Amino acid sequence: MNLKEICKDAERIGISGHIRPDGDCVGSCLGLSLYLKKLFPKKEVKVFLEEAADIFSCIKGFDEIGILGQETPAEAPFDVYFALDGNKGRLGAAEKLFEDAKITVNIDHHVSNGPGCGDHNYVDPDASSTCELVYELVEEDMLDADIATALYIGIAHDTGVFRYSCTAPKTLQAAAKLISTGIDFPRLIEETFYEKTYVQNQIMGRALLESMLIMDGRCVVSYIDKKTMDFYQVTSKDMEGIVSQIKLTKGTDCAVFMYEIRTLEYKVSLRSSEKVDVAKVAQMFGGGGHARAAGCTMNGTFHDVINNLTVHIEEQLEGESA
Repeated sequence: MNLKEICKDAERIGISGHIRPDGDCVGSCLGLSLYLKKLFPKKEVKVFLEEAADIFSCIKGFDEIGILGQETPAEAPFDVYFALDGNKGRLGAAEKLFEDAKITVNIDHHVSNGPGCGDHNYVDPDASSTCELVYELVEEDMLDADIATALYIGIAHDTGVFRYSCTAPKTLQAAAKLISTGIDFPRLIEETFYEKTYVQNQIMGRALLESMLIMDGRCVVSYIDKKTMDFYQVTSKDMEGIVSQIKLTKGTDCAVFMYEIRTLEYKVSLRSSEKVDVAKVAQMFGGGGHARAAGCTMNGTFHDVINNLTVHIEEQLEGESA
């Protein structure tokens, strides 16, 4: 994919990622934006996302993101519009901006995306992150510390700081090249991945305290309802990292964490070992992701959701045992 060729005649370029943006989503959107602004300083390049966590404010351009629902783009369609880290169905309010654009581009690494949803597609399920794919599209002589900061954060977050199985030799080579620009990578990891506010630690503690082992201890589950979120005054942005912490429970092959976003509607996050492909489970309920990390939105009571999920998790575990 040649981004310079795709965007050369465009005057207005838009970029969006999936709803409830995580590190890879924010990093890839801002990293691409910084690259295109450097490549085409006279063109309008705008990022539109749902409100992202403040931990990503260290990325240049974070304070210029158009917040969907708060900022209304100009009515004229964009000349080129990018959907990053997901297909157009996960763009939320930005889906219409994407569909109305003259040229559409999809860059993603989710296996659930299929061939892509744009006029131009770069979808590689073997990549660690969308940031890794954006890195591959940026010319070496255009890479600078600002772009490297955005892309490094996204790669670090989607690989669990290079712990997950999606980390390949080329992932580490990309990270090494990004580090060579002089970024303060230990600080970036500490402040965006590990560091938590006091209330984030409280809500994580609540989730751990109320977690339960099911399926003979092979699956651990937990949830936070809206009433509890209101009590601690937390939002979806404060739930980052909880499911990964729960998955560290010894002896488990799968972890499920959910929180209530509306009455009887839950955002579900799944993590697993090599014995469960949680992307397949999430796809059953309109979600997606990776084999070891996926998510979806589901309706019903907590017990309804768990019962529906565990049918598919158990099928895989029983198949593995057989």
